[in-house]
Amino acid sequence: MSDGVQEPAAIEERRAGSPQSVTRVIRLLEALCASNEPVSLADLSRRLGTPKSSLAALLRGLADEDLVVASDGAWRLGPGAFGLGSALTEARRRLHSSDLIREGMRRLCETTGETVLLAVGDHEGDMVTYVDLVESRNVVRYSVTIGDRRPFYATAGGRALLSTCSPEAVSSYLKRVAPERLAETTEIDLEALEQAVERARKDGYAQTVDQAAQGVTGTASVIRDAAGGVVGALVVAAPSERAQGRLDQLARQTLEEAAAISRSLGFR
Repeated sequence: MSDGVQEPAAIEERRAGSPQSVTRVIRLLEALCASNEPVSLADLSRRLGTPKSSLAALLRGLADEDLVVASDGAWRLGPGAFGLGSALTEARRRLHSSDLIREGMRRLCETTGETVLLAVGDHEGDMVTYVDLVESRNVVRYSVTIGDRRPFYATAGGRALLSTCSPEAVSSYLKRVAPERLAETTEIDLEALEQAVERARKDGYAQTVDQAAQGVTGTASVIRDAAGGVVGALVVAAPSERAQGRLDQLARQTLEEAAAISRSLGFR
């Protein structure tokens, strides 16, 4: 180094420790995980949109830890990567999924300021049961007891769960239960309810205003596990008066947190 000018090697070393390089390492490992064959440096550069010189430096560092291995001019995952994968699998086993879900519920309660629930369907498929909650700190808040049950058709959680079923199954359910009014504005028209479930299927979330109870607005999105199975519905329950004017915001926050929890459970 002279006259304050850094040599290329020093610049590369500094870049290798940058947050951008951490992201590149993750994307690099993901690309190798997704390939059944070794991948050339040129192909990795094209897939990741990253200069070959930058990737070469990262690959050398990963090779030093046996996370990647050079193979006939290309690169594949090394034994260190599989050892790390096994360690992560064991860590996930120790950190039970319910802990990950509850952590996400706390985050959503904090960001929305409202009560957050986890709803699951019963074996008959006619009711949702609230199996966990994180209560809002607001003096005026929606209150529910763990174990309380509500009809699918009148709740955001129920409609979100119904949206994972086939249209034929939804139609059969609605005809079987014969919807009744639980509040003055409860929707009981079968066609309207089917359309509401279809919107939830399309949007990825369901939202109800004054349906299961007067003055309560619910917003829900489904949580999935690593196998793609439905774990339950993440629900934000708020007084309707406070929810008005921020329905879109509540929908976005609920949808994003349900997706984040699903990712933590291994859903891709």
